[in-house]
Amino acid sequence: MHKEHHIDLIPGDVGETVFLPGDVHRAEFIASLFDEAEFVAHKRQYVTYTGTYKGVRMSVTSTGIGCPALSIAVEELIHVGAKNFIRIGTCGALQKYVNLGDIIIATAGVRGDGTSREYFPLEYPAVADFHLLECLIKAADARNVDPHVGIVRGHDAFYAESVLANMDWLALDRPWIDSNVLSVENETPTLFTLSMVRKARAGTILVPSGHHHFPEKHISPEELQEAIALETRIALDAAVLLDQLEN
Repeated sequence: MHKEHHIDLIPGDVGETVFLPGDVHRAEFIASLFDEAEFVAHKRQYVTYTGTYKGVRMSVTSTGIGCPALSIAVEELIHVGAKNFIRIGTCGALQKYVNLGDIIIATAGVRGDGTSREYFPLEYPAVADFHLLECLIKAADARNVDPHVGIVRGHDAFYAESVLANMDWLALDRPWIDSNVLSVENETPTLFTLSMVRKARAGTILVPSGHHHFPEKHISPEELQEAIALETRIALDAAVLLDQLEN
């Protein structure tokens, strides 16, 4: 049977819900929180595990960094049976009231990326699926987590708009800060637009690992890993709630 060109998967290899971290190693970590999981494939930056959590079959596929790589994963995962996508990632906080290690759940994405523009005109909105968004918020509440829920910004040039930039990143960020955009990252706008058009569901949950207002602030590796574990457990619970809703 023909395998997808980049992700090296065939129909039946994945569950209906697939988690999309960027980091290859984070895919392995997410799979470790399943009740059971098996390695399925690894080609390029795309590593896939499939297993079950609370009786629901689900998968995780790493996408690498950026919207071009993510769009390939989403297109090919849909070919092999994926219907729901949850990005689990990190970001840079844009609002002073957002702290490092907090949980952010995205309602929509500012389309600062180039990939989604190759698919759709800028007038097309990048919004999360309503039902998946509701499941993420409910799952956070069940774990006594009060997430920041709102708009995030996606863009392509990390070194033009991050605390590691050799430019005035706050000047670049000012329109989004003034618009109450919560954070900046690299994948959500394409995930939301492409999933909507392909009749799939998509949501994003993030943890700020850096702060654009306070570049001197740092989160320890242990604290960051704890926050990523928490956002992952919320995403897993949301996938179970979505399965209950659909079935």
